[in-house]
Amino acid sequence: MSDDGPLAPWFDAARDDAPLASGDWLARMEAMALAEQPVPRAVSRPVPERRSGWLREALGQLGGWPAMAGLAAACVAGVWLGAVAPSDWTGMGTTDSLISAAEPASAYDYAMLGL
Repeated sequence: MSDDGPLAPWFDAARDDAPLASGDWLARMEAMALAEQPVPRAVSRPVPERRSGWLREALGQLGGWPAMAGLAAACVAGVWLGAVAPSDWTGMGTTDSLISAAEPASAYDYAMLGL
């Protein structure tokens, strides 16, 4: 910022006469701030013994419960892809193939029903 405007002398005078805080005031302010800070205290709690079984260890190695949720979702997706073959997905653009892919009835059954 340049002080080339008409208020430049006023800004210069304000910078020259900037009040400084006294050392006594700063010491009191620091003491008040430190008095407001919480004092940490040591908390001693007994640590329960953890039984380490093979399942708990395997869960820890895999990444915990969030990783197990991901594995379960992948398993469900794999079962779904195994149950509904991807070859059924290619002709799902038409209504007849959509109905035949979703229902176990054949096209002959739908022709006899007049659908």
